[in-house]
Amino acid sequence: MLPLKFAIAVFLVVLIGNSIVAEDPYRYFDWNVTYGTIYPLGVPQQGILINGQFPGPDINSVTNDNLVINIHNSLDEPFLLSWNGVQNRRNSFVDGVYGTTCPIPPGRNNTFNLQVKDQIGSFYYFPSLAFHKAAGGFGGIRILSRPRIPVPFPDPANDYTILIGDWYKKNHTDLKTILDGGRKLPFPDGILINGRGPNGVTFTVDQGKTYRLRISNVGLQNSLNFRVEGHKMTLVEVEGTHTLQTTYSSLDVHVGQSYSVLITANQEAKDHYIVVSSRFTTPVLTTTAVLHYSSSNTPVSGPPPGGPTIQIDWSLNQARSIRTNLSASGPRPNPQGSYHYGMINTTKTIRLASSAGQVNGKQRYAVNSVSFVPLDTPLKLLDYFKIGGFRVGSIQDSPTGGGIYQDTSVLGVDYRQFVEIIFENNEDIVQSWHLDGYSFWVVGMDGGQWTQASRDGYNLRDAVSRCTAQVRTKKRKNSI
Repeated sequence: MLPLKFAIAVFLVVLIGNSIVAEDPYRYFDWNVTYGTIYPLGVPQQGILINGQFPGPDINSVTNDNLVINIHNSLDEPFLLSWNGVQNRRNSFVDGVYGTTCPIPPGRNNTFNLQVKDQIGSFYYFPSLAFHKAAGGFGGIRILSRPRIPVPFPDPANDYTILIGDWYKKNHTDLKTILDGGRKLPFPDGILINGRGPNGVTFTVDQGKTYRLRISNVGLQNSLNFRVEGHKMTLVEVEGTHTLQTTYSSLDVHVGQSYSVLITANQEAKDHYIVVSSRFTTPVLTTTAVLHYSSSNTPVSGPPPGGPTIQIDWSLNQARSIRTNLSASGPRPNPQGSYHYGMINTTKTIRLASSAGQVNGKQRYAVNSVSFVPLDTPLKLLDYFKIGGFRVGSIQDSPTGGGIYQDTSVLGVDYRQFVEIIFENNEDIVQSWHLDGYSFWVVGMDGGQWTQASRDGYNLRDAVSRCTAQVRTKKRKNSI
């Protein structure tokens, strides 16, 4: 028995020693947030810059990295960044939204400590307060797989972040004034690609090589269609999930969503349009960037290729076609399909319906009739220190059908409870629903009123796990 005991003891010591040596890496960022004059649509306006950049710098990381981000607020009002898609493993104190994190006062700084634990994929960060997102302050986040974890496609020749979004020439303070005056936002003035207007950005490729494009819709309210003239796109990842590698000619990207596609430079060696256009709008907004072949002397010419405009079923069918690659590894070596979410019984059903209207003469939006009002102290801190000041259950778990009223809405669920959520949209525009700090499986989407019979159509095998889902116009619903 002695040799056996000795062998076990040595094995444990080796494990402990390795865990100390292999501590997850730290990456440090020091950011200064300022106002600055920008010209994205050809006219000067006040933008929000990070280290003088619009959009802000990318965050490049690897699974399990620790990110230490020190943010100096040089604005004249409180500021806060949220990390769209970065999961909060039992700790949401640095999530960067009203309910969890204290805003950074003007002239002060705050350090955010995040760990991208067991994550891969394409995401972005954005300002979460005071309509700052309409002025900039956003940037890309990419989380690469660890070297020993297999990825279901060869390494691309290069990896590009592409941030698309609708844009207004008005300053963010003017847009706030419009809402507070009881009116809805006007139609956007244009669309930006990486903070630039038409043909303002160029992506260079070499003939025959394959490239990864990480596309995020960082806009305010419009769904957008993305396409590359003459090139097919192979979808490989959605918000941290490797997908079945389906090929598309164009891709709908709704507000808050992120996609990774591969394109191969296998067309004529000239410049080609990258086109982004609005969906479900009249008129249709369009902007372009340039895919430049390194050997090309031929600039883009002629009109950019058209795309889908108001076709709802086309977009719905495309969304349904996006499935998880069950055999591919995610952030760990085990296959993504090894977690059988469809075999777990749900213990709670929540129905959330959006609505819009005026409250005290101001334009406001609500969920289950409640328009959220923040407290002076984040809810997370009030709960942690047992201070109180809010009421769990101040919002119902199903639509009430009543008029809009204001409250600090808090919905109660139990820890580790497996929850079914139905999102319902009764408005005239596509709604995006985002679960901050967590992901969910989008198991169904359709028109009409949700009933228990709707569960018969759920995808309980290979639905995509993501953090942002779209719910289309009136009487449409999604289930997660």
